[in-house]
Amino acid sequence: MAYNDFTLKQLQKQFNLKIEDQVDLFTNINPVSPTKLLQTIIEENLPLAIAISTEKARSELLIMPILLEVRRQLNKTISLFSGTEFNVDPSQGLNGYCDFILTLSPQQITINSPIITIIEAKNENIKSGLGQCASAMIAAQLFNQQENNLIPTLYGSVTTGTDWKFLTLEENRLKIDRLDYYINDLNKIIGILIHAIKSSSLAE
Repeated sequence: MAYNDFTLKQLQKQFNLKIEDQVDLFTNINPVSPTKLLQTIIEENLPLAIAISTEKARSELLIMPILLEVRRQLNKTISLFSGTEFNVDPSQGLNGYCDFILTLSPQQITINSPIITIIEAKNENIKSGLGQCASAMIAAQLFNQQENNLIPTLYGSVTTGTDWKFLTLEENRLKIDRLDYYINDLNKIIGILIHAIKSSSLAE
């Protein structure tokens, strides 16, 4: 078993996960304006990503530039991993590859203090990626506990590149934001990602 095998129902049983899915997690988060560089990249890439409409195209043309923007705005104090194996506890199925991981450490060689896991939605279906994302968040939580990283809240997102759904995990409580955020509200997406990292940095 691996991250992409989990459903939310399986996670509820195996990890005693408590799920809330009708909460507004980030309505009060301040938006952050993208740089002119990102605006130009998205303007050029968006029509192409939609036309190609594959996970690989959306990942390279939309998701990665947005995550690089977050890293840029935080002065490269975080690290970004893409398509990385993240085996935390295979005996519990907490193993496999994560599409993207953001960590609080600037070290790029190995994963340290993961805080945000991001999963690409298969067939542009956000709901289908929630179990995979939540299981990777549980793995990140366990990893941080093993490393004595005092990070109380883990964040996650399932995204098509144009549509972003955010989640949080505190202890065994998984909250799924009621709202989706779309790429035409890019400043809100960036604001949420930066808020997640900054709030976690303060908790360390």
